[in-house]
Amino acid sequence: MKTQPNSTKMYGIVVLYQMQTDFFLRALDGIDQKDAQNRLNTQANHIAWITGSVVSGRFYLAKLLGIDVQSETGDLFENNAGIIADATYPSLANFKKDWEKISAPLEVALTQVSDDKLNENVEMPGMQITLFDMISFTSYREANCIGQIALWRRLLGYQGMKYM
Repeated sequence: MKTQPNSTKMYGIVVLYQMQTDFFLRALDGIDQKDAQNRLNTQANHIAWITGSVVSGRFYLAKLLGIDVQSETGDLFENNAGIIADATYPSLANFKKDWEKISAPLEVALTQVSDDKLNENVEMPGMQITLFDMISFTSYREANCIGQIALWRRLLGYQGMKYM
């Protein structure tokens, strides 16, 4: 771990965050843009949507932590929008640029966040959760989505994701 978090609650989250920052890019490595929007004649979310959704999630979390950085690829993901069948999603290269733009400042915020801030409530449609719970959920969801992209790689005929 590069930096010890201020809150002991954040230690495991920050370790996962650092791994997932790298794994996400590895999962996307070499995927053609045409394949990124291929749903293989299913109703499943394609790689481009999954990618954009995860990137959007980091920008949302950053905003909750007071980071004012704008995404270049987030328009199709506002208000947690689901996949739009006939939409053309941004390129994976553009999603990667946004990922790299937000990941470092968000990591700093995650290591500096206080227990008091983590205990604050976050308004969600129909419920309230703490900021810590939102961070935990986002970390879980990122790992899940990286796994989905890794599965799509294999379904589309790509080599499996490399972890090293």
